[in-house]
Amino acid sequence: MTVEEIVFSANDRCNQENVIGQLKSGVNAFRVPSDGLEPNWAYMVIAALAWNLKAWFGLMAPTKALRDAILRMEFKTFVNSFILIPCQIVNTGRRLIYRVLSYSRTLEDFFGIFDCIRRLRLA
Repeated sequence: MTVEEIVFSANDRCNQENVIGQLKSGVNAFRVPSDGLEPNWAYMVIAALAWNLKAWFGLMAPTKALRDAILRMEFKTFVNSFILIPCQIVNTGRRLIYRVLSYSRTLEDFFGIFDCIRRLRLA
């Protein structure tokens, strides 16, 4: 192995340690809320799925800078920035209207990524 390959290999390993650290503290995937094996397994799977959804959301970002920022973002910061958006849901006529109640600097990024996801039309 060359020196560059060793450095890149060590950097990849550090990144995996960061992911494991986020699963431990950010998502609390290794917390055991029950005394049974199956409920704890389900909790860990759901928490890991939440982490993967964060990564998929980041990969849908239209710019590389935003993509890298979301992928490096801690899970709690991601939840506070992109998930906990205060809005009012109004059921009027035959449609639902979502009114965003406050502005944050990540709201434009959220709607840009949401627009990219909506244009996919996987069905």
